[in-house]
Amino acid sequence: MIPSKKPWLLGTSGCYDCCVRCLAGIPYASLVATLLCFLGVALFCGCGHVALSETEKLIETYFARNQQDYIILSNFVEYFQYAIYGLAAFFFLYCILLLAEGFYTTSAVRQTYGDFRSTRCGRCVSTTFVVVTYILTVIWLVVFAFSGLPVYFLYNMSFTCHTINLLAEATTSLTQHSWVCIDARQYGLLPWNATPGKVCGMTLVAACKTKEFFLTFDLYIAAFAGAGITLLALFVYVIATTYNFAVLRFLGRKGIGPR
Repeated sequence: MIPSKKPWLLGTSGCYDCCVRCLAGIPYASLVATLLCFLGVALFCGCGHVALSETEKLIETYFARNQQDYIILSNFVEYFQYAIYGLAAFFFLYCILLLAEGFYTTSAVRQTYGDFRSTRCGRCVSTTFVVVTYILTVIWLVVFAFSGLPVYFLYNMSFTCHTINLLAEATTSLTQHSWVCIDARQYGLLPWNATPGKVCGMTLVAACKTKEFFLTFDLYIAAFAGAGITLLALFVYVIATTYNFAVLRFLGRKGIGPR
């Protein structure tokens, strides 16, 4: 009986060749995508969770006097914060599965262990990962776009405050800059019947100078960056899973499998 070809039994190759073969069997694309996905999801979920709470406080303090005006926003914040926990758990498990699939289908590993067989089950699993990852990428592209809306709103608020400061330096008349406002109703944060729904003049400047505003702005920027990193990771996953699927199809057509 011929002994199986194991890298640790190759005495003539030495430890160096064994380490090289082990390193060659690592799916680097899937590994990099996994690290990026962990980083992006951590930023998006962690910063987004805190930013939503700060946004609710900001709206309650400056843009709405009646609780019924922002009850829809409050419910959305509460539900989305719960969804963030599930989102983080899902991506953690799914990234681990994609990384395991990358190790399984890496051709260098199969060559090291002398196993070139491509099973029908392996091709089916690889096809499933390609389809699911592609769908997730499309969905996350929408999430990435929507995560930029709070950044856009707070940037406009900051720019409006800067405009008011310039007008205040140019003239001492309050009527010159009291008409400069930021309206949360225009961004869909509040219903059109909300009172007051907008903040103007020096009241807006005072809101922009609070630490809550700067904290919320920075958190949304970090969450937006995390969504972008996660989207990049999903693109890398799409490329890696498509390549793995192509490798399995190629091995199957060579007649080395299926089994």
